[in-house]
Amino acid sequence: MINIKKRIHFKIAILLMALVSFSCGISKKNASSEKTTYKYLALGDSYTIGESVCGDCNYPKQLADSLNNTLKEKTSVKIIAKTGWTTTDLLGAIAAENPSKDYDLVTLLIGVNNQYQGKTFSLYEEEFPKLLDMAIGFAKGKKENVIVLSIPDYAFTPFGQKSGKAEKITSELKNYNAFAEMISKEKGVRFENITPITQKGLENPTLVAPDGLHPSEVAYKKFVDQLFPFAKIILK
Repeated sequence: MINIKKRIHFKIAILLMALVSFSCGISKKNASSEKTTYKYLALGDSYTIGESVCGDCNYPKQLADSLNNTLKEKTSVKIIAKTGWTTTDLLGAIAAENPSKDYDLVTLLIGVNNQYQGKTFSLYEEEFPKLLDMAIGFAKGKKENVIVLSIPDYAFTPFGQKSGKAEKITSELKNYNAFAEMISKEKGVRFENITPITQKGLENPTLVAPDGLHPSEVAYKKFVDQLFPFAKIILK
């Protein structure tokens, strides 16, 4: 009787050991199959959060989705942006939020509200380089992991046309973008000119959001089509 009990206990012990071993094997397999997650930080204003379009329709979210559909590794996106923000506002928000400096990709699009609110151009000349330096810092100090986007031209929207200042808007934004491109090149950062896409807003109304001012989901998709090849290279 005792021998039978010992055999039963022995078999139970063997079974438990097998279950533990199997469980550990699954855990190791799951751990090995976990995907690396890339971190993407998007800095900007209403053009970055996607004013008047759905929460997943802005260009940062669309870009992350495109990367996730192509790369094995997953990309998470964090957005620091708000409608109406100038360079000064973005600097303040960054100081308050204090982002980490371990992002694999950082994009920067800022300046339209400096122009719209009639801020002095010298303010942009002073603050944009600071923001770009910060963007590089957030990208682990790698300038090649940062992309600057040009400012969309809202003169080619119903809102811009009604303002009676369409030519002035285009002229001033041209100066802003020229400066941003110059500083980007000086710092070795890629500058992507997406402005021409938005300058087709009058001939192609689908590029303009329902509010008659901001880019639409369709326009942001075109931004992403232009950014994607470079973002993919950065993350690979």
